[in-house]
Amino acid sequence: MLSSYLAHLAVERGLAANTLASYRRDLRRYLDHLAAQGVGSFSQITESDVVAFLASLREGDAEHPALVASSAARAVSAVRGLHRFAVREGVTGHDPAHEVRPPRQLRRLPKAITVADVELLIAASGPEDAPLTLRNRALLEVLYGTGARISEAVGLAVDDVSPREEPDHDQVRLRGKGGRSRIVPLGRFARGALDAYMVRARPQIAAHGRGTPALFLNARGGRLTRQGAWEVLQAAAERAGLSGVSPHMLRHSFATHLLDGGADVRVVQELLGHASVTTTQVYTLVTVDRLREVYAAAHPRARH
Repeated sequence: MLSSYLAHLAVERGLAANTLASYRRDLRRYLDHLAAQGVGSFSQITESDVVAFLASLREGDAEHPALVASSAARAVSAVRGLHRFAVREGVTGHDPAHEVRPPRQLRRLPKAITVADVELLIAASGPEDAPLTLRNRALLEVLYGTGARISEAVGLAVDDVSPREEPDHDQVRLRGKGGRSRIVPLGRFARGALDAYMVRARPQIAAHGRGTPALFLNARGGRLTRQGAWEVLQAAAERAGLSGVSPHMLRHSFATHLLDGGADVRVVQELLGHASVTTTQVYTLVTVDRLREVYAAAHPRARH
């Protein structure tokens, strides 16, 4: 049943490999938990068994540390999906997980750095005009200038960037979660950094490799990995004197700065590649907090 469900998720729902790996790990732990309780078939599973599994996730045991609410919620979602699939496939006639709800998660506001700190970060790409510095600058400009996930940025191919001969259509095609792609405009700084990298650096770096359509290359001429991109960012942050900067923080900053500048939340949703505007609306909380700060500091009758 587990292998059939995972195949369904991969083929019919197009889940990413990392998500499938998480589901497989969570569901194997669930089935091991049931086996330890003497539950041998889907028809025997009760709602109490599912609730007990959720409790075990939050409490941990000798083999597993306690999970935070977000990780436990993911596991429960995987279990609920497995039971829905079992009912649909006629394996069992009841769904014991239907009424079990994932643990509530505290809403954590995304962190963003200031525009000034973004400029410091990009300026700290490395020694001026070195080939890898031009690559690093282009990578950082693309991450911040498009709001790309790090996996989307390192997954770019040369052909995903619009030709320089079409300045009125500067854009990049990003491939997001679930294989969905979207077109995002390229700003002047990102376009300039990419042009400098493509003309003055990429051909030199590519000469060390065997030829690849990847846009961002490592020093050996192969595709830059997520880990390699992370190291580029960390090195620049250290040189700039910034701490706690991550690729996702640049994505948060992209969204927050757009909304601060007056962008509509649904436009930001499209740019970020969120399937639902609800996911994007968390950024509006950040800008509302900023509005309150400005109001409290600037309005003559706001002070108490």
